[in-house]
Amino acid sequence: MEAVTLTTEMMVVLGILGFTMFLFVSEIVRVDLAAVIVMVLIGLLSYLPGLGNLADISQLFAGFGSNAVISIIAVMIIGAGLDRTGIMNKVAAVILRFGGTSEKRIIPIISSTVGVISSFMQNVGAAALFLPVVSRISARTGLPLSRLLMPMGFTAILGGTMTMVGSSPMILLNDLIAGANADLPDDEQIGMFGLFAPAPIGIALIVSGILYFVLFGNWLLPARSKGDDATTGQSTADYLKGTYGLKADLVEVVVPEGNILVGHKIDDIMNAHHLYIIGTSYAGQKVVNPRVSTTILAPCRLAILGRRKVIMEICDIYGIEVLPELDEFTDDFAPTRAGVAEIVVKPGSSVIGKTPTELRFRQSFGMSLLAIHRGEETMSHVETSDHPAVVLGTQPLQAGDTLVVHTPWDMLSLMKQNRDFVVITSDFPEEELRPRKMGWALMFFAIALSLILFTDLRLSLALLVGAAGMIVTRVLSMDEAYRAVGWNTVFLLASLIPLGMAVQHTGTADWIAHQVLLLLQGWPIWALQVGIAVLATGFTLVMSNVGATVLLVPLAISIAREAGGDPALFALTVAVSTSNSFLIPTHQVNALLMAPAGYRVADFLRAGGIMTILFVIVSQGVMALFY
Repeated sequence: MEAVTLTTEMMVVLGILGFTMFLFVSEIVRVDLAAVIVMVLIGLLSYLPGLGNLADISQLFAGFGSNAVISIIAVMIIGAGLDRTGIMNKVAAVILRFGGTSEKRIIPIISSTVGVISSFMQNVGAAALFLPVVSRISARTGLPLSRLLMPMGFTAILGGTMTMVGSSPMILLNDLIAGANADLPDDEQIGMFGLFAPAPIGIALIVSGILYFVLFGNWLLPARSKGDDATTGQSTADYLKGTYGLKADLVEVVVPEGNILVGHKIDDIMNAHHLYIIGTSYAGQKVVNPRVSTTILAPCRLAILGRRKVIMEICDIYGIEVLPELDEFTDDFAPTRAGVAEIVVKPGSSVIGKTPTELRFRQSFGMSLLAIHRGEETMSHVETSDHPAVVLGTQPLQAGDTLVVHTPWDMLSLMKQNRDFVVITSDFPEEELRPRKMGWALMFFAIALSLILFTDLRLSLALLVGAAGMIVTRVLSMDEAYRAVGWNTVFLLASLIPLGMAVQHTGTADWIAHQVLLLLQGWPIWALQVGIAVLATGFTLVMSNVGATVLLVPLAISIAREAGGDPALFALTVAVSTSNSFLIPTHQVNALLMAPAGYRVADFLRAGGIMTILFVIVSQGVMALFY
């Protein structure tokens, strides 16, 4: 085995790798910002004498126009177009028709459907699309949401391994192989993978995942009722009490002229007395969910949500009349016009770390924040036997938080277009946004898929044909297409590409491979491949799957070449194994589903631990049989 000498450039790259992993694991800064910092660092260091091979400065930002990045952008736009036409609502209806109310029938139908869809779009996008669908199915069948979301989320992740466009690592794989080929002689070039090259692996993983939950779901899945549907058909008070244990009544009061409350702001009154003012009526003008900075004028009427006993005591002190039932606000707060809904803060959202006050929540979204459900805790203005009242406006939002809001249904429809949140309440009165465009959406999805399958057109161009077609036919507007793109993912991927190239071009990957082989000398090829799979699994639990792929594919290729294995198969092992992220809720899909279903970390450790081992066994077994 020929020794590989450690050079100054290699030491610098190893230092950058360590720094990158530190940023990802510590989360001192967001992962996309960490990737940008690393890209800038590589560019600056390349100007130093002796470090010219770190990066080709003229190509430092080429990742933003790479085949992988453009493909991911196009996939996100196509997914948004399919969602905007109401196709997912029809999917829910079909599932209910065939699945009935049996958990053992519904789980395979939902899981297989999501698995197939996620093989052609980003798995977090497929999960986000199906979250309201599964919520509706849970409400209509009475099955706890917690028994449906984990199988759906796991198979969304598994489905990303079925095609070369199903997940960011799979999209990135061919580009990384092309980068490696640039440094290899013609007779050692690594072959590219076709669209369905990993299909046997993906199919086997999806089937094993479904069987896993069907056979052992009774012991693995918790039965917690979170994320129920909206208050259509029931009162706001009943919904809050039944779902979150918050005892609150909707009361209308009359504030006379000269009252002590005149001149005070709504926010001050709510914080002082632990209640919600969700409607005002003054001089014939009614406002639902008024701005918290609104000043009380008289004579006026207020719609207050809180404990009736507390409201009556406060009104008695201030000399305010409490009406026996809603009068002016009857229509405004009818279940057909408004109610309580739940929205989830998406991983990577721009609102993470900001407070509702900083976001001007009511003013920005036209809805009142009633509670924040985080883990097993519910925080609200209203005091309960389990939790004291808190000022919600000062609570920084976290990824996965379920925000309980009172909202007019038209404002909830608008919220669906906000990429910072996922609206999990689905069964509320609204019109499908663009059902007449469904044919166009399906047609251009089929065109894009056909171009990938039956032509030699570049993947990114084929997908852009579908995305552009949806925009031209007004399935989506151009602004909606921009909003559909997860730019944090784009910057993360594009900014890490120079790091992967530096690892390869400086010979660092060959040096690491040599060190690994020295430690594992004498091991058979299959054992090395399993070791790569386990290494990729470990990396993806503590950093992004994109980062793990960029770092490990060059290493895996080098190990395969030096050990006499198949470099393409070792590279595929990395891209597949970076989807093996079930043990803890660090994957975007798991983080997205945690709060709506009321999952705990222990739930993922229990169900995900076995799934992690099953993933390695099944994926490596299929590779041994078919590749």
